[in-house]
Amino acid sequence: MHEVFFKKLNEAISLTGEEEAIFRTYLLPKKLRKKQYILQEGDVCKYSIFVEKGLLRSYTISDKGNDQIVQFAPEGWWISDMYSFITGEPARYNIDALEDAELVLISNPGMEELRKQVPKFLEFSFLQMRNAYIAFERRLSYMVNLTTEEKYTKLVQTSPDIVQRVPQHMIASYLGLTPETLSRARKQMSNRK
Repeated sequence: MHEVFFKKLNEAISLTGEEEAIFRTYLLPKKLRKKQYILQEGDVCKYSIFVEKGLLRSYTISDKGNDQIVQFAPEGWWISDMYSFITGEPARYNIDALEDAELVLISNPGMEELRKQVPKFLEFSFLQMRNAYIAFERRLSYMVNLTTEEKYTKLVQTSPDIVQRVPQHMIASYLGLTPETLSRARKQMSNRK
């Protein structure tokens, strides 16, 4: 149980058997069916979510009723509405399953206890936050500076599994494009090959 979680954790900080046992007391396993929510906009985000199996997405809904996807989380990734999780204020995002999923949840109080009882978890938390910030900055830069074709090419290069597992209209939403714009760009790229 929680093999992917502990593998990922041990890649960053090597845990002793005793430390792993402490961790297990704060982990809550959760299964989601495809299309099932784990967080809805307006609720308070109570957990940081690690994906053991499956695929989740985080998104908001525009005034026009369109999904605006901000993150995909496949196996081995974390997902949450961090602002809500940290502040206790209402979530700005929805998180649901694009595939049947097996998750590991950690509450905010659980995180705090883990940082106290397993001090090297603080290092892991810092690394996760740093990597999330770097990914955010990189994505923001791509959204502002790259052409439609370049955005799609970067996604294919960095996350080929996402491109294979997610419908094209969701890829378009993630890239900040309409499905039609993405379709035209893909067709132009295909014609050049």
